[in-house]
Amino acid sequence: MAALLADQPLARPVYQSLAAGLRRLIADGRLASGAGLPSERGLAPALGVSRTTVTHAYAALRDAGYLTSRVGAGWQVRLPPSRTRAARGGLFPVDSIPGVIDLTCAATRASAGVAEAYEAAVNLLPEHLAGTGYLTKGLPELRELIAARYAARGLPTQADQVIITSGAVAGIQVVAAALLNPGDRVVTETPTYPNSLAAIRRSAARVVGVPLAPHGWDLEALAAAARSARPTMALLIPDFHNPTGLLMGDEDRTRTAGALSGVRTVVDETICELALDDIAMPLPYAAHDHTAITVGSASKSHWGGLRLGWIRAPRDLIDPLVNARVSIDLGAPVLEQLVLATLLRGHLGLAPERRNALRHARDTLAGALARRAPGLTFTSPAGGLSLWLELDRPEASEVAEAAENEGLLISAGPAFAVAGGFDRWLRMPFVDSPEDLVEAATRLGRAVESVASGRHRSLSLTTGSSRRRGQSARPLIA
Repeated sequence: MAALLADQPLARPVYQSLAAGLRRLIADGRLASGAGLPSERGLAPALGVSRTTVTHAYAALRDAGYLTSRVGAGWQVRLPPSRTRAARGGLFPVDSIPGVIDLTCAATRASAGVAEAYEAAVNLLPEHLAGTGYLTKGLPELRELIAARYAARGLPTQADQVIITSGAVAGIQVVAAALLNPGDRVVTETPTYPNSLAAIRRSAARVVGVPLAPHGWDLEALAAAARSARPTMALLIPDFHNPTGLLMGDEDRTRTAGALSGVRTVVDETICELALDDIAMPLPYAAHDHTAITVGSASKSHWGGLRLGWIRAPRDLIDPLVNARVSIDLGAPVLEQLVLATLLRGHLGLAPERRNALRHARDTLAGALARRAPGLTFTSPAGGLSLWLELDRPEASEVAEAAENEGLLISAGPAFAVAGGFDRWLRMPFVDSPEDLVEAATRLGRAVESVASGRHRSLSLTTGSSRRRGQSARPLIA
């Protein structure tokens, strides 16, 4: 505990400073809910403070809902109920029902250091308040840091090639607004990330899906689609593809660039930092195709609550992209850009402790599924945030509904299809605690068995709430 607090000097009043430091550790997950804290007698000498100081700090956190104590059991970390729901939930109102495990959102809680980064950013904010706050291209120092990260990955980039956006989907929407006209064709993989498809379709473009093979990209099919559809744009996710987890190697990136020669390729790199195994990562796709536009995001590597992403593009496209962006928004929030800049100075990529935690979560879920849902098959990906599970029959939608009856929200394969199909598949993110992932595997196993045995009935957690209001029962996906 003393080591965790070592980089947070205690100011006066000391007990309030200590309580604030502990609250930050709880907020960013370095002190997990349910963890025991040292006794007042044990912690006080380690920190060089009085026992009374520690007692007052613990009491303040208890009153705020961050600690609980029982006679003989000592102090334990807890999250206030509203914060527990926010930490566990996805994007759908049913996430507040107690006991529900929501795995429709492939994103994690904030990484360590986010709370401190916000505090540092607030101190830096006054120097920006004299301006309008409309940083249409983005905070200069953040653009420099993102350019440096591309260079470190093998793609030389200057800050004037970077535009900060309000997330990756917003970046794709900007690109579509700048480069697509109604009726233009866009080639993309199927399955793929559904929110990106929606962003493309808002421009009235026609999406042409090219099926992914089990081992990866079918480059002959991609080339044939480019010849026959004559697309204006291609949208690809070559890095730990969402939802399949596939990773395109350097040789295939070169061949794909050749197959799509003359087609403006947009690459979604939202998950590129999430390599979990010790593998040599390929060069960024734009290193193989210098005309490509790359869209990135801090949502998976740091925190979705930052709502920040970026576009990396050839210089001749920056002005058209900025002009299109102004019609969508006038810039991303200044405070969050300062926060991300602070975080990137510490770790340009994924922090080692977050990588280790995600690897453990992936392996825990894979093992639990093998034991508790043996009818499912999957390949454990080298990175990303999800497993792409295959059923032995085309019943994914029924299994997802049966899982909902078991208290598990999970996304069925058809939600990721460009134009139907994938009803043998389910996406299962490994973003909850290992304990919850084991329970989720158990609930999914029961759901699979329920459908296979014919016992499943169309009952749902949402039957009495959102369905009654005429809303779709399908959870939103992230």
